[in-house]
Amino acid sequence: MGEFDVIARYFTRTARRAALGVGDDCALLQPKDGTQLAISSDMLVAGRHFFAEADPFTLGHKALAVNLSDLAACGAKPLAFTLALSLPVADEVWLCAFSQGLWALADAFDCDLIGGDTTCGPLNICITVFGEIPLLAGCSQALLRSGAKPGDDVYVSGTLGDARLALDALLGLITVPAEVLAKARLRLEMPTPRIALGMALRGVATAAMDISDGLVGDLNHLLKCSGVGCTLHADIATGLIAANAYATGARGPFDLQLSSEQWRTLALSGGDDYELLFTASPQQRHAVVAAAQTSQTPVTCIGRTEATPGLRLVDEEGVLLPNTYASFDHFAKA
Repeated sequence: MGEFDVIARYFTRTARRAALGVGDDCALLQPKDGTQLAISSDMLVAGRHFFAEADPFTLGHKALAVNLSDLAACGAKPLAFTLALSLPVADEVWLCAFSQGLWALADAFDCDLIGGDTTCGPLNICITVFGEIPLLAGCSQALLRSGAKPGDDVYVSGTLGDARLALDALLGLITVPAEVLAKARLRLEMPTPRIALGMALRGVATAAMDISDGLVGDLNHLLKCSGVGCTLHADIATGLIAANAYATGARGPFDLQLSSEQWRTLALSGGDDYELLFTASPQQRHAVVAAAQTSQTPVTCIGRTEATPGLRLVDEEGVLLPNTYASFDHFAKA
């Protein structure tokens, strides 16, 4: 099966929202009047971002999900995406499952595949997404990392640390019951882009980003861009790990027998959460609750921004904790 056969059979459909989709040298997007285009790219490399033997259906989902998460963090509505795919071989069974996972999520968000590239080489997936953000009186409604003000509440959506727990279990670093791993693994391999929440937070959140490399590291990026500091309630964040509640049958919740420090590391350093991290003025608390309800996405306040630079971690008693939690860095030395 040749390159163009792969494209025609697995990655070509009639464009629904693009002016021109797959088939020409360029795709064409026509933004609506009074809108901006939000554009983001993410690359997934076998052995670096996913196991080489990963299920192709879930891999198709995740490849698009991590990009849609960037649109969510900006408050953008998905429009379309391109796919660049490097394959060791054109395995039809693999391609069928991968494209089904990709299409399922694309259909869920009404997002067109409008072009890209395929080549032979090590397994590598690169997606570029395009989203739409409204202008209000000529001003962009995009959520940025740079808008937080001292005194803002700091929120996260959903749960934290479960993807990292699954990864550590798969790497043999910890042992968890099979039924717990199965559910935690879904958080690692099929994250949920928080598109509806991001759109609902336009005009409410002062700053936002998604959590891909770990809460502490990503929060530090937001604080630096906004020129503020933060006190983070580490134990509230740690309480957002869902793993111990995954299996509650007759035996009740599992006790995974992890130390308090291990739990904190999962929540504060674990990557691949793809939840939204955002700030909002205390005067907007009712609006934040409304956004959460409208989008059917739980949100939790985990801290407060401050004028004093830096990130300070406190426990449930308000005692300052050592901040030794590092997030993922592609080029960090081992």
